[in-house]
Amino acid sequence: MGLNENLHTPLQSIKKTKLPFRLSTTSFIYPDKIIPNVIKLAPFFDEIELLFFESRPFILNGKAIDVLPSPVEIKELAELSMEFDITYNIHLPVDISMTDSSFALRRKASDTIRSVLELCALLSPTTHTLHLDFNSDSYAGRKKKCNYNDVNDQTVVRWREMAFASLSHLAKSLTDTSAISIETLDYPFEYLDGIIDACGMSVCVDAGHLIKYGYSIDAVFKKYRDKIPLVHLHGVDFSNREEAFSGILPDDTDYLPAPTNKFPKDHQALDKTPQNKIAETLNVLKEFTGVVSLEVFNYEDLSASLKYLGDLTEFSGF
Repeated sequence: MGLNENLHTPLQSIKKTKLPFRLSTTSFIYPDKIIPNVIKLAPFFDEIELLFFESRPFILNGKAIDVLPSPVEIKELAELSMEFDITYNIHLPVDISMTDSSFALRRKASDTIRSVLELCALLSPTTHTLHLDFNSDSYAGRKKKCNYNDVNDQTVVRWREMAFASLSHLAKSLTDTSAISIETLDYPFEYLDGIIDACGMSVCVDAGHLIKYGYSIDAVFKKYRDKIPLVHLHGVDFSNREEAFSGILPDDTDYLPAPTNKFPKDHQALDKTPQNKIAETLNVLKEFTGVVSLEVFNYEDLSASLKYLGDLTEFSGF
């Protein structure tokens, strides 16, 4: 049985005519499975971001349990899409790595991605979001830490080689390479200069990540505007926390300090973000006509984010 909806007040509905973009949120707002979430959320959104974070079955009582939807569930999701007049985007698994230092694991990741794309083909997703994680320890081959600011740093060069090789290999098996959107994560997106275009991929702009790590969303949009089908939007709480590293570090700071638990906390309600840090994002979104997904993972953060966005659309001229 799903979560008792009476525990929550109804979600705020935003008039779609007030937004230049199509509005989405994740398939994990209520502590329930994907289909019950879609049924509860579909009346309020244009699109649902289906979270397929895990690809490997887990073992329960000696039995392997699949974590990805079954073909029967995919068919039901397709029927819900028609019933509620919504679309889907897919967040590809994050328990695999296309940039792992191991060739075998990179190939396994590519195979997994193809399998998920085939599984979800019936849904005609607007895009499939892919993480290209950066783990400097995997590529350094030396004890010296990676200079995040230097695209020519040995570690960055090696990572770029792995990323390009993996994406090129994946692209050969796709009929539409632009169906894959590479997400902005914690590293400078300049690391992927030339690679995204060469492989024909798209870009998923995670605005929350850019805010958290001090990067400019405007710069990403200027470079990839025609390749951005999806924006992840979520709040970043800077209270009692040190700011994360910026794309441009001070001259006397050569290397990224080790991560700490004082980093700002992302995937929060939008109202948690200081106005001076979210202003650039809101300005960019005024002219964005793709999909904006409120990438939060519980009812409270979604409800607060909808209220924030609703107030903004009414008073800021969206």
